[in-house]
Amino acid sequence: MKHFIALFVAASFLSSVAFAQAVTEQREENQEKRIEQGIESGQLTEKEAANLEKGQEKVDKAQDKAMADGKMTAKEKRRLNKMQNKQSRKIYKKKHNKRTNG
Repeated sequence: MKHFIALFVAASFLSSVAFAQAVTEQREENQEKRIEQGIESGQLTEKEAANLEKGQEKVDKAQDKAMADGKMTAKEKRRLNKMQNKQSRKIYKKKHNKRTNG
């Protein structure tokens, strides 16, 4: 019985970590798609796109660092969320400014 409870707790923990990682990865993927769409539509200049890609790489590295020990703490999750919010705002601002690649 003790082994079953320990196994259940471990499985629950791993699934919550996997879920947190999947959510941040899905968000990163969505932001990458937004950048690609901006490039294709001409809303983003090459320089803007490169700058945004650099920001995405920074988020990727932070996520890799957070998951290096196999778990993501609440603090790491908040930090990643804050970074992704900032990146999302940058994407919006760059896509909706007057500069175009056309």
